[in-house]
Amino acid sequence: MPHLHIEEFKSIDFPQTLDGVTFNFIVNNINHKDEMLVSTKIDQDEFFLLLKQDESKKLLKSDKLTRPASIYNVHKALLSFAKLAKLNILSSNVPEVKKNIHLEELNSLKKIEYFVDSFPESKDLRIEVGFGSGRHLLHQASQNKDILFIGIEIHRPSIEQVLKQISIQNLDNLLILDYDARLFMELVPSNRVGKIYVHFPVPWDKKPHRRVISTTFIQEANRVLKVGGCLELRTDSENYYEYSYQTFINFNKTTLHINKNKEIVISSKYEDRWKKMEKNIYDLSMINEEASQELSIEGTFEFSLARISKENILKLHTKIEKFDTSFIHFERIYIANNNILLRISMGSFDRPEHLYVLISNQKAIYFPHLPLRSRSNIRAHKYLNGVLHG
Repeated sequence: MPHLHIEEFKSIDFPQTLDGVTFNFIVNNINHKDEMLVSTKIDQDEFFLLLKQDESKKLLKSDKLTRPASIYNVHKALLSFAKLAKLNILSSNVPEVKKNIHLEELNSLKKIEYFVDSFPESKDLRIEVGFGSGRHLLHQASQNKDILFIGIEIHRPSIEQVLKQISIQNLDNLLILDYDARLFMELVPSNRVGKIYVHFPVPWDKKPHRRVISTTFIQEANRVLKVGGCLELRTDSENYYEYSYQTFINFNKTTLHINKNKEIVISSKYEDRWKKMEKNIYDLSMINEEASQELSIEGTFEFSLARISKENILKLHTKIEKFDTSFIHFERIYIANNNILLRISMGSFDRPEHLYVLISNQKAIYFPHLPLRSRSNIRAHKYLNGVLHG
């Protein structure tokens, strides 16, 4: 992660702008005095810079929760703040380089709001979950210009690598999203997708709850797939294959196609590596044979006036409230002047969202974006709104 190791942290007057970077305010963690967040905006990216300091080291870096997909914007924000505050930098892994010419226009990189506001229409749509180097995704998009592809990835270097190739190859049928694919599936309209690719997902042998393939994911895949559509899992892990097969077969009705060491037109760098090691490659494809009901979720994420007192806000720290199918956890609280920032996790137990809620002058908003419109999030929001309203 890009960071600056600094001798001493110095604040600035807020708000202030330098080289196109605006710093709006700073908040302090009330329970951990060694942590502060700086509100930052560059173009359409809004995120926090994080100061972590202890007796041995002071680091200025990007906040993991809000870090934008553009690494260049993170680098620019860190260097701009250091310049404004006249920080003495002891060491750094932040390069002072110009933006790559192929990353000047990022029309293919979308935020989750783009899909929430108006999901793209397409005669044929395919989704790849965790595209890694993007070799398979880019090949599919270049060979099928009449099909819209959505690639989902959370590894920032992989995202920038694919965005460069989209520019170089001039592809206009490929959209990139930095988001949790398990959550994204919940907002995809029903009966819309032709194929879902899950190629070489992380096995998570010690943390199976983090796997992409799960009962819930399969249910959502069945809902969003067209009749005849396919969810295609490809893995080198026999353990993951066996786990996935058992998860698929537990459904009352399912159609599966299984292949071992099947040759495909384009292979990933991981697959090339596994083949050299003479590892087996397993393909497990689920075919959807039934149309699903249209997606319908009632409720909004609007807040009433946040009349809660500062004293009662402080009492929320570490509080967890559980419901039938969801929960909300008040993880951290930050305060400065009239701004109060709550870091929360909310929603379903196996696919929670991690967000901030900014409270200023009795107005509350989610940051950096609204929660996904899911039943579990709506339920958690209703409780949160009641707490803040007092």
